[in-house]
Amino acid sequence: MTSTSDGLKRLLHSRLNHYLHVFEHTVSTEIEAFADLARVQGIASIPSHMTSVHVIDCIGRNEPINNTSIAEKMNLSKASITKISTKLLKEGFIKRSQLNDNKKEVYFSLSPKGRQIFEVHAMMHEKIEASFIRALDAFTEPELAASLKFIQTLIDETDKMVKGEVTL
Repeated sequence: MTSTSDGLKRLLHSRLNHYLHVFEHTVSTEIEAFADLARVQGIASIPSHMTSVHVIDCIGRNEPINNTSIAEKMNLSKASITKISTKLLKEGFIKRSQLNDNKKEVYFSLSPKGRQIFEVHAMMHEKIEASFIRALDAFTEPELAASLKFIQTLIDETDKMVKGEVTL
């Protein structure tokens, strides 16, 4: 016999799966939303993929930064970052330089064009965060604490699956 608690857990699982599908759609249309916001800000040229925008964001938050550090911070391969940074250099979003004491190591920083993308990306995230926080205004502090516990449990369990500690 299934308890009410088990039914709620199954419903929560179903709602979470639905959320993940909606979120996946949001991620796939994120570049379009970013392009719209950039146009409103008077920016005509943007990178063609959100990963490139996220590389610009990583560089802007950490400049000057090298290829290896970008790869580590973004959890991407150095080869991927090399490919993306080469394209961003060609498109004029980033600049490369070398420090005086190390002529071998290449560092990246934002060009003025890249700085515009960085600022629009920050603006987009601020709007998303503000919307999220407004939605959470409907929750009491105990509900927020329970939600936080739930999300942390999801993170921990997903991390175990990624590490192969949980078999499916």
